[in-house]
Amino acid sequence: MNLGYACINMSLGKKVTTNRTMIKRTFLEKGLDYVSDCVIQNVADLERIIEWNEQNGIKMYRMSSDMMPWATEYQFEQLKDWNEIAIILKRCGEKATKYGQRLSFHPGPFNVLVSPKEAVVQNTINDLEVHGRLMDALGLSKSPYNKINIHCNGVYGDKQSAMDRFIDNFKLLSDSVKSRLTIENDDKASMYSVKDLMYIHNAIKIPIVFDYHHHTFNTGNLSEQDALELAMSTWPKGITPAVHYSESKMGSKPQAHSDFVERIPETYGNVVDIMVEAKQKDLAILKFIK
Repeated sequence: MNLGYACINMSLGKKVTTNRTMIKRTFLEKGLDYVSDCVIQNVADLERIIEWNEQNGIKMYRMSSDMMPWATEYQFEQLKDWNEIAIILKRCGEKATKYGQRLSFHPGPFNVLVSPKEAVVQNTINDLEVHGRLMDALGLSKSPYNKINIHCNGVYGDKQSAMDRFIDNFKLLSDSVKSRLTIENDDKASMYSVKDLMYIHNAIKIPIVFDYHHHTFNTGNLSEQDALELAMSTWPKGITPAVHYSESKMGSKPQAHSDFVERIPETYGNVVDIMVEAKQKDLAILKFIK
């Protein structure tokens, strides 16, 4: 079992970040040279984070989708520093592989493959393809070991039809994305439980990432153990299933993530890699690793 954290490394401080980005107005005003300056700093800090993870025994890390800001608006090769960026990315991937670090992405909620709107689906495909190309540039496996994880993000009054659209639109993706894409259960009863997502899995064999916290709000009439093991059954043989874990933040709505976690979840004797989605990121898991 490995524990991981998402995107921001609190221990290294604010100066080390892979989230340098900009609003669209700045992107349009300053152009690709400014983007390139941000990207080369982001990937250099990704390498620093991978090294820090190795020094601290962390073998699982979710990369930031802001690492390549506005990347759907240009080709990577248009960036003035692309050759150097590509060298650093390749080195990051080689180090992650050498250290046994499992790197992943979790693109944002605007990625909606179930949408009935063609423009939304096309924007989703464009964004997912950026993540696939970044994974390729890192030289990471074309498998859900290096997952690109999304939610369905909508029901549109007819869950069955929405899931059918996901299945159809999945087929429009490149192999780079399809081979890495996973889906996750939701934290609202009206949305997608693990049981619901099995319909999609049975059609296109996409793995399901079990989220413990979300399951408490949307069980699909399954126990935690049954839902976990059902999701695990969707993963290819030889790849450790990835799961998400968080706890409710006191004083907020129950779905909100806490700053830290009080425990590591029950795995019922199963082997999984656990992405801890706590607000204090690496600080939330260090005590368990040590």
